[in-house]
Amino acid sequence: METERGLSAWRAEFPIVEKTVYMISNSLGAMPRKARLALEEYADLWETRGVRAWGEGWWTAQDQVTEHLAPILGVPQAALSMHQNVTIASAVFASSLEFPPGRDKIVCTELNFHSLLYLYEGLARARGASLVRVESDDGVSVPTERLLDAIDERTALVPISHVLFRSAYIQDARAVIAKAREVGAVVLLDVFQSVGIVPLALEDWGCHAAVGGVLKFCCGGPGGCFLYVEPELGKRLRPTLTGWMAHKRPFDFDPGPQDLREDGWRFLHGTPNVPGLYAAREGVRILAEIGVERIREQSMRQTALLVDKARDLGFEVKAPLDPEHRGGTVAVDVPHGYEVCRELNARDFIVDFRPGAGIRIAPHFYTLDEECAATLEEIASVLESGAWKRHAGGERRPG
Repeated sequence: METERGLSAWRAEFPIVEKTVYMISNSLGAMPRKARLALEEYADLWETRGVRAWGEGWWTAQDQVTEHLAPILGVPQAALSMHQNVTIASAVFASSLEFPPGRDKIVCTELNFHSLLYLYEGLARARGASLVRVESDDGVSVPTERLLDAIDERTALVPISHVLFRSAYIQDARAVIAKAREVGAVVLLDVFQSVGIVPLALEDWGCHAAVGGVLKFCCGGPGGCFLYVEPELGKRLRPTLTGWMAHKRPFDFDPGPQDLREDGWRFLHGTPNVPGLYAAREGVRILAEIGVERIREQSMRQTALLVDKARDLGFEVKAPLDPEHRGGTVAVDVPHGYEVCRELNARDFIVDFRPGAGIRIAPHFYTLDEECAATLEEIASVLESGAWKRHAGGERRPG
């Protein structure tokens, strides 16, 4: 309980937890109180300084995010670039790669986030590559050995999730990276569901590249995604999905050929999402101050509470039972799960629903133990009372 008491002091920085049981930080982290002030700063600068704002903070706005993000990821700050979403960040990196005959295979898993599966399907078609999706037996995990066996001398790219978005299963990233290096392949690790909740050491792991964002457990809001590329590898790559911010001297307005930067900004493209970067600053600052190791300790304890309570209530748990392989989310599959989710949200128990997983519940450092139990008890109440029926038959919506 000491960890919970120590971290619960941060609840005052997140207004939504005063009014709701906020259990969905794996989808959208709670907004820090000071994020509003940061957006007001952005608006004031635009209002009072006009175009001069570019030289007075906007152009380098990402630096105030990456200075705190870099130690959370375990990478040099200069190796990071910020992007509008993780699909674009992944596409920028993939545009740097070649898929010649004999090195034309992309290996991922069928449990990757679907937006990225669409990207790699399109990439394989356009570049004449073959896409291999490693199958899951249970919809929760992918056997590590099966994944490693699929990575061979033909493999060019291995884009996988560190933590799977439906089940929160933690894949063995270090083993995958080691196998890829052994055969000359490149790993692009999606850490969107692990950054801010599971400790990362990407440079120490030898990770070639990684994508993710501050939207979820980093409490930074939408529009703040990142791409990390190993510095020495980055210098050898030339992205074709590029733009003026990647030029060494962007304000020369040079028509080209492009003279690419040597640091992480080499992978930038067009005008940045400035308001998103302002909004992102406070969440990552708080995470860096607390330390992900402390957050992980509480997360493991609270997800264990959720698993035990769910099983006591007779709910099917769609998450790893081994806490070492479980990220920050517990999904419970109950009858009428989507409708139950809508009723919970109407009652200010904030969760979400994903097909194949069920109702996803993700506590964070501002969550109290009693809120974990209360959420599952509320699910039981909705099912028992039939209150879910008022949401039946409607069109499915975000959230």
